[in-house]
Amino acid sequence: MTTPDAPDAPEAVRGRPPVTERRLHPVTPLRRAWAPVAVLIGWALHDPDQAQRQLNRLTTTTLLIGIAVLIPAAALYGFLTWWFTHFAVTDSELRIRTGLLFRRTAHIRLERIQAIDVTQPLLARVAGVSKLKLDVIGADKKDELAFLGAGEARALRAELLARAAGFAPETAHEVGEAPARQMLRVPAGVLVVSLLLTGATWGWLLVAGVVVPLLWMATHSLWTVLAAAVPMLGAAGASSVGRFVTEYDWTLAESPDGLRIDHGLLDRAHETVPPGRVQTVRLVEPLLWRRRGWVRVELDVAGSSNSLLLPVAPRELAESVVARVLPGVSVPPREALVPPPRRARWCVPLWWRGYGLTVTDAVFATRQGLLRRSLSLVPHAKVQSVRLVQGPWQRARGVADVHVDTGANKSVTARLRDTAEAAALLRSQAERSRTGRRDALPDRWMS
Repeated sequence: MTTPDAPDAPEAVRGRPPVTERRLHPVTPLRRAWAPVAVLIGWALHDPDQAQRQLNRLTTTTLLIGIAVLIPAAALYGFLTWWFTHFAVTDSELRIRTGLLFRRTAHIRLERIQAIDVTQPLLARVAGVSKLKLDVIGADKKDELAFLGAGEARALRAELLARAAGFAPETAHEVGEAPARQMLRVPAGVLVVSLLLTGATWGWLLVAGVVVPLLWMATHSLWTVLAAAVPMLGAAGASSVGRFVTEYDWTLAESPDGLRIDHGLLDRAHETVPPGRVQTVRLVEPLLWRRRGWVRVELDVAGSSNSLLLPVAPRELAESVVARVLPGVSVPPREALVPPPRRARWCVPLWWRGYGLTVTDAVFATRQGLLRRSLSLVPHAKVQSVRLVQGPWQRARGVADVHVDTGANKSVTARLRDTAEAAALLRSQAERSRTGRRDALPDRWMS
């Protein structure tokens, strides 16, 4: 939310100390100075022919003069955007003021902060600075403060979380970062093997190995082959090398302010899964992982973009972590998942065998997939609405789908259930959700 500036005088009138505004780290202008240069690069890439013609018209002297003007202008832009950016922490909010000609102030209410992540891109690690990214209820994207000194970023994160938890402003800065207990660390060798056993990488390589020769034989055009091959090889790299770089040294720790996740080879990230905000947990089992008993644990978190809890872990260990994320919830065994009736095979041939459902006192659990199994767990207290959906072909076969919607704007579906079972499930799940919300503990930081 952005509003015009307001004077801080009323706070002094109420007898409170004046709000102290702070600036970002002095290295920040170097990052922001790239904005004008990025605009020129974007224009050149958008229309390379026009850019080439314009460059050919320039003499060496003109080009040198242009560079001599551009570099100081970019540096001045970076300095001014840094100089006119301030932030301050008040009793109830974090204020971020920006703008040279048009002054704007963002007011972030502390009680609406769900998680604060500390990230360090590679160059930021070299410079000893960090970026704070804030998950705020109702915001489509994370607000951020980039950059702060590494120590200042951690101290500010601890202070904001302490104030969000209800600590008095005069004592919040003394609380410090909550202690953490390491739960597990994913070995690099296990991560590498898991990526090699992921079908997406080999699938894209196989497609590229078939499509590229066919295109060459059909067109004999190098550009056509490259236009098709580069995206395929890029997708294969993103699902292997890209994931390795992101998920390297994945460490999970438990603290009073949530589960902390540290990861990254080049860019280090320090993320937090907010307590009580997890809406859905998914245990994913790719086909080639099953003999090793490995699973991947994914999340849907209300108001947060954090979506991965564990890249790979033994199933028993993953289930113990799920019990920490969803207190009182245990992962149902495979034999507890009831498959759809056999007549459902006429709606989804073969794949109907991958569906399953069980409802316990704590969760609504569904399974889907044959090659890549996915077990979704939704606590009853997190269900916002329940829907029964039945198409004409499903109606003819006497089956229906039951959807449960969560606070993360996501749905979990029990596919191809008997019509009578689906109708009974609709009524019983609505009652379980009401009871679950009534008995649920409040979502609080540092409880």
